[in-house]
Amino acid sequence: MEFEYDGRTRELRENLLDFMDTHIEPAEAVFHGQLDGLDNKWAWDSVPVLKELRDAARARGLWNLFLPGADGAGLTNLQYAPLAEISGRGLQLAPAVMNCSAPDTGNMEVLHMFGTAEQKERWLRPLMDGDIRSSFAMTEPNVASSDATNVGTSIVRDGDEYVINGSKWWITGAMNPNARIFIVMGKTDPTAPRHQQQSMLLVERDTPGFEILRGMHVMGYDDHEHGGHAELSFTDVRVPATNLIGGEGQGFAVAQARLGPGRIHHCMRSIGIAERAIELMCERAEGRVAFGKPLSDQGVIRDWIAESRVRIEQLRLLVLKTAWLMDTVGNKGAHTEIQAIKIATPTTVQWILDKAIQVHGAGGLSQDFPLAAMYASIRTLRFADGPDEVHKNALAKSEIRRQSASREARS
Repeated sequence: MEFEYDGRTRELRENLLDFMDTHIEPAEAVFHGQLDGLDNKWAWDSVPVLKELRDAARARGLWNLFLPGADGAGLTNLQYAPLAEISGRGLQLAPAVMNCSAPDTGNMEVLHMFGTAEQKERWLRPLMDGDIRSSFAMTEPNVASSDATNVGTSIVRDGDEYVINGSKWWITGAMNPNARIFIVMGKTDPTAPRHQQQSMLLVERDTPGFEILRGMHVMGYDDHEHGGHAELSFTDVRVPATNLIGGEGQGFAVAQARLGPGRIHHCMRSIGIAERAIELMCERAEGRVAFGKPLSDQGVIRDWIAESRVRIEQLRLLVLKTAWLMDTVGNKGAHTEIQAIKIATPTTVQWILDKAIQVHGAGGLSQDFPLAAMYASIRTLRFADGPDEVHKNALAKSEIRRQSASREARS
């Protein structure tokens, strides 16, 4: 395994680091101020400074970096990983500026891999151009969505159309009026084998019978900075049969293909969040005095800082190994490592954020620092793309099989 940055990665990394220093960080307060001044706070992509930043990102070649192949930037997972880490320091702003924010990234990957020529022209192109936003509707309020085969939303073929009935919630980005297209997962054949019952359809926002019921809050935050999360209702929603993604019964497979790259993107951005938290923790520790000496002289604070550095270095190596495996043996071959980083990343970064908040005292809980919002975001990640327990169970089953096979080979 060789994790040294190649020439293109070094060039992009230097470019992005400079862009973060000269454009993103100075614009964070401006972005939030302009967003708060909108009549519709969910329309984050309509604030003037975002367009300026996006134009600058395009001019620098910092656009659609997440998407491999000729349609995107053509980067490997290993090349993109350190760039995603840097963008994570800018929370939602930096990924959005570079058109690399979820759930649009995953939806673009789905359309790139499985979309028809017509679907790509109608939806992928404007998404890649940043003209529209999108959402991915899988999680449901009435079933345990940790098991994706549980989805109860009904999809029934009726001539040249499909009819959708059901409910969804925690649908990220859905409150943004510019989220023009939704990828919706439901059941087309409840009698088929368990992983072949589901299908995915493209549903336009203004389709009759499709209703956005309410926005969801995450530990008190509405996350309007990237379009929020919503509860949705589908009542006899009719869409053309040509809106089917892949084929009938392929929904679960499409979902798995979508989640693999998304998990590594989440993990690298989370490492960027952790790095920013360590910086804030050290700055606060050096600038605050308690019991006659700076916090940075307190043994327990130094222990937290040292532990944070060790844990983040370990985590980064695991994530880079996973990226390398995805590039060399494919997502299926890297399945164990993808599960491992999904388990390790949120818990590790959550621990670091907890210590950074503690060092900041009550300020760490306030809106004066980004730590509380970071904490809420990372805590959410322990559910997003599958809860910890599901990944641990699958990883353990795989490890037991591997150990059993190894014993049999030796006997």
